[in-house]
Amino acid sequence: MNKGYTLEELTLDQTVELVKKVSQEDVNLFAQVTGDTNPVHLDAEYAATTSFGQPIAHGMLTAGFISAAIGTQLPGPGCIYLEQSLKFRAPVLIGQEVVTKVTVIDINERRRRVTLKTICECEGKVVVSGEATIMMPA
Repeated sequence: MNKGYTLEELTLDQTVELVKKVSQEDVNLFAQVTGDTNPVHLDAEYAATTSFGQPIAHGMLTAGFISAAIGTQLPGPGCIYLEQSLKFRAPVLIGQEVVTKVTVIDINERRRRVTLKTICECEGKVVVSGEATIMMPA
């Protein structure tokens, strides 16, 4: 397990990447855990009638990869998520690989807060973007 970074070890523009291929099982489990059973995610026949033409992953499942990158890599274990903005720009299709990038864009040493740029991409296209604010442990 990554020990994580201390506030003092963080630098502006420091970046990590997390890569995850989205499976139908991932989508099914997310639906089961959250109760979000929207057929656009679970029913191929229904999804075929939508503008996507096929099932898509839940947007919040994709956003969960941001949480994973922050909680396990940058800053890592011990940090506390305070805020996250999200803009869903494109769908994630079942079987696509999501590349999640988290980059330090501001460090407030006095308040022990770190602001991160958060991006998820599929095939080089941004599918989710936003910013996160994290509280660092003392």
